Amino acid sequence: MKKTWWKESVVYQIYPRSFQDSNGDGIGDIPGIISRLDYLQKLGVDVIWLCPVYESPNDDNGYDISNYQGIMDDFGTIEDWEELLEGLHQRGMKLIMDLVVNHSSDEHAWFVESRKSKDNPYRDYYIWRDSKNGGEPNNWASFFSGSAWKRDETTGQYFLHLFSSKQPDLNWENDKVRREVYDMMTWWLDKGIDGFRMDVINLISKIPELPDAAGDGKYNFGGEHFMNGPRIHEFLQEMNREVLSKYDVMTVGETPCVTPEEASLYVREDRGELSMVFQFELMDIDAGPGGKWNVTPWKLIDFKRIMSKWQVELDGKGWNSLFLNNHDQPRMVSRFGNDGAYRKESAKMLATLLHTLQGTPYIYQGEELGMTNVKFASMDDYRDIETINMFNEYLESGRSEADIMASIYSKGRDNARTPMQWDGKAHSGFTTGTPWLQVNPNYTEINVKESLEDPDSIFHYYRRLIELRKQHEVIVYGHYELLLEEDEHIYAYTRTLEDERLLVILNFDEEPVTFELPETVVYESAEVLIGNYVLPAGASVRRMELRPYEAQVLKLK
Repeated sequence: MKKTWWKESVVYQIYPRSFQDSNGDGIGDIPGIISRLDYLQKLGVDVIWLCPVYESPNDDNGYDISNYQGIMDDFGTIEDWEELLEGLHQRGMKLIMDLVVNHSSDEHAWFVESRKSKDNPYRDYYIWRDSKNGGEPNNWASFFSGSAWKRDETTGQYFLHLFSSKQPDLNWENDKVRREVYDMMTWWLDKGIDGFRMDVINLISKIPELPDAAGDGKYNFGGEHFMNGPRIHEFLQEMNREVLSKYDVMTVGETPCVTPEEASLYVREDRGELSMVFQFELMDIDAGPGGKWNVTPWKLIDFKRIMSKWQVELDGKGWNSLFLNNHDQPRMVSRFGNDGAYRKESAKMLATLLHTLQGTPYIYQGEELGMTNVKFASMDDYRDIETINMFNEYLESGRSEADIMASIYSKGRDNARTPMQWDGKAHSGFTTGTPWLQVNPNYTEINVKESLEDPDSIFHYYRRLIELRKQHEVIVYGHYELLLEEDEHIYAYTRTLEDERLLVILNFDEEPVTFELPETVVYESAEVLIGNYVLPAGASVRRMELRPYEAQVLKLK
């Protein structure tokens, strides 16, 4: 397997609105990030992924971009951004930017022109259609509820918006659109960035006829007509040829609903498309028949099956991205661990998993502190458009408010977007003003200051995990083999690279369990590389009594 810097890196995701405010307006900003670069360097991460900081009306927290080459006033100036890039590079870290080109804002100059008339030169930059049978052109549902179409009064036609109605989809069939995107990407790469995270990139190629979606609702999910569409690989190979191949960069594509087989088409090194993709199969593990808001209990056997499938099927073909939370997902310690009595132990156990698999680990801001989900008492405290739309829609359909709030507490995107918890002072040191979204009330116990001072903290455990990846190539490139496939409490596996071999043992339960090493795993000695509990003297790897959420990584010889 080809060795590259991005395979050996650990990425830290910053959601700028919630990271650090520098001017007291309650909104995190670029100067705030600059003030915390030494903290990121101390953690040991290699790459920063910066969520959108571009000019935007902020309908979807910056994922509705009105100018791809300008910085939103809330976040600072292009000069601030240049100082951030320089500060990262000086500290030996790299920067990847969010690329949001499935859609723009309806306030982007292209769309302002496009909606003026049917014969405007920019009309074909977006996807316009006539009404069908007096209604929308088809029955597609928006990801954010309701129809994926909006009628525009100026011309009487509808435009497609798979997300918010303020996020019209770009028409990638138009080669002028693609040229504009490639020119914009080149502009940022020439400024010195180190790559892109590509928002919902597998949605850019739609079946041209835009047929109706299957289903019996008024509006139905039409993913079969716009996910991994007919020209997606042609477009990405063209993007790579025209732009990406000319720079030493990493790319990660957000690709919902891909299988390992489909993912390999995006990431195989002989195809010239992307470095890696984000896939979300694991993120659906607790979604019931009604989708993500229909929260159902998840099982470790299913968790292991999904993780193992991706580890095995991409091995030698392409590269995995490793994450358990991000700006769109709930906090991982609340979802997959125990954010109460065993918050520290389970956060460290989950971190051990992410940092000992094959792939590039992604840390979402605050994860390294064990930040948790939040339970705001009122909908007035929530800011996420998806959550607010869902609440109103479900309330109208007759679901009880208590039932809806339980779903939001489990899966709402604002769980991840509460401000970063820096210290125990007012608003946790995030701002001197009123934060745009309330700080999680547990900030007095869970914060950076407390974590740095505690040698046994989650933060310092992350530091050691990151150091281990740099010291042991087997953690990066080793082959993965699952052990105890049917065990409902223990996740155990080996990683092997030539004559180097690791054994990873993880207890996903709050009760003690007994681990028995399969006889097929032969070894002469075992050295502990890291663990969230101290192993008793003389403990046997063959049979080990695991404490609640215990994690051990051993080097076998």
